[in-house]
Amino acid sequence: MRSMICRLSLLFLVAGSALAQAAPLPEASPEDVGLSSERLGRLDAAMQKAVETGELPGAVVLIARDGQLVYAKSFGWQDRDKKIPMRNDSIFRLYSMTKPVVSVAAMMLVEEGRLGLQEPVSKYIPEFKDMKVGVESTDAEGKPVLTLVDAKRQITLQDLLRHTSGLTYGVLGPLNAVKKMYKDADIFSQKWVLADFCRALAKLPLQFQPGTTWEYSHSTDVLGRVVEVASGQALDDFLAERIFGPLKMVDTGFQVPPAKLDRLAQPMPDVYSGKTPELIDFSKAQTFFAGGHGLVSTAGDYLRFAQMLANGGELEGVRILGPRTVDYMTSNHVNPQIDKGAAYLPGPGYGFGLGFATRIDRGQSEWPGSPGDFYWAGYAGTYFWIDPDEELVPVLMSQEPLRRQYYRVQLRNLVYQSILK
Repeated sequence: MRSMICRLSLLFLVAGSALAQAAPLPEASPEDVGLSSERLGRLDAAMQKAVETGELPGAVVLIARDGQLVYAKSFGWQDRDKKIPMRNDSIFRLYSMTKPVVSVAAMMLVEEGRLGLQEPVSKYIPEFKDMKVGVESTDAEGKPVLTLVDAKRQITLQDLLRHTSGLTYGVLGPLNAVKKMYKDADIFSQKWVLADFCRALAKLPLQFQPGTTWEYSHSTDVLGRVVEVASGQALDDFLAERIFGPLKMVDTGFQVPPAKLDRLAQPMPDVYSGKTPELIDFSKAQTFFAGGHGLVSTAGDYLRFAQMLANGGELEGVRILGPRTVDYMTSNHVNPQIDKGAAYLPGPGYGFGLGFATRIDRGQSEWPGSPGDFYWAGYAGTYFWIDPDEELVPVLMSQEPLRRQYYRVQLRNLVYQSILK
């Protein structure tokens, strides 16, 4: 009986997604655009199972093809402890899905002639002019020794956009001397404002010589400060005025207003460890508008942003970027002379452009896709990709960081298997 009640409850939660808010894009049936409703039912079943087993608290999945919304469903719980069902307009912490938005902002300024990718970061943030690089070796007794050497060239804006600045996050891969310095400096703290954060970051050594190695890093945080200096606006104001407002992304920003806090999706205790992931607390006012991880959004808002990119920089008559700029951003900028490092997050078969991983080869990767597809994701369980060949734009939103990669790949498999034409 209890099992039956749980299943009925889950079916209610899924059915509740049909009581949807205004659609973010024009709607069509899956069959209208060459997808199979029957085969998309496998996606329903997989998401319901993830909620039922406790591996996901809940999720929202939107799929657009040919610029039309053909799948929009929410599953499970927005807040399991409070028994609040997930909704299509639930709000999520984007974490690194902030990066594509800030990358677009920078390229808008490039199009306006206010930034150049060849320019040194120090033109906008002088503290980055004379950077040191940490070189780790061992002494006669085998103990690690850190030597600081001059950077061979300055960090450029292109380096920031493609993660070849030499900066690091300090948390990926083995802990070494430079990463320990990042950790000791409490560089991930939320106490900063962006200008102060960049000044503090510039005092730390680089992990690599600029332009030599792909390393996921605070590069986009620094890029956000460059946008502030070049535009003369705070990052949150620039994004709101130039991107979120024009694209009608009404629930996207660096704060969750008090009136919307009841829509903020929450993590739950891990089904295996019992520990609840610690995520940014948006019940408090934020001061660190981090270009690399600070935004919140809904699945619908982010779908509008992604569809703008899929359309070559335009949505519903509003142009954010020129089509050639979008093509350039989503081309591979990691040339063969750049080392992919120990933790190359784009994965096999992918290069990296200016804010996005971009697919080079149909094979090699562990998941399906088309050459030229591009994507990015966020720590707390968010994910999107754009497949220009298939005119396909899926968005996944959840707040479960521990198994995020598994469900991203599963979503890819289940979306592509549903395409019949």
